[in-house]
Amino acid sequence: MPQEKTGKKIIAVNRKARHDYFVEDTYEAGIALYGTEVKSVRQGQVNLKDSYCRVINGELFALGVHISPYEKGNIFNRDPLREKKLLMHKKEILKLGQYVTRDSYTLVPLSLYFSGSNVKMEIGLCKGKKLWDKRESDAKAEAGREIERAVKSRGRRDYDD
Repeated sequence: MPQEKTGKKIIAVNRKARHDYFVEDTYEAGIALYGTEVKSVRQGQVNLKDSYCRVINGELFALGVHISPYEKGNIFNRDPLREKKLLMHKKEILKLGQYVTRDSYTLVPLSLYFSGSNVKMEIGLCKGKKLWDKRESDAKAEAGREIERAVKSRGRRDYDD
């Protein structure tokens, strides 16, 4: 019996999403890509910055995801910014559509990764942060870094004695 690969190989991460939004929940979706796009993804030529997801006619699409054209793909290359269809169960898509329209949430791609041989996208159900929320998050992160530095330097002094 062949052994299945279950490891995740992360290709791209949208770091700006966690800075600009509160991530309430995450979902995993497959992504429909063409052959040359998959080859570009394997090379890591993906940018998730400024991308978002939208429910259109009961289907989920990722907009603004930039997959660079494959250098050896010539006529088979697709538009780098085309809408990419995301694959999820119909009930999940309808539920996400209700959150977006009724409760003013936003669907944001958080990461793109390989799960076995399939390309998957992690989508976050997010609410936007205000400027003071961003400042507060930055202050907490800076305090955490300061604590780490203090712990490291204290550990070094203990060993020097």
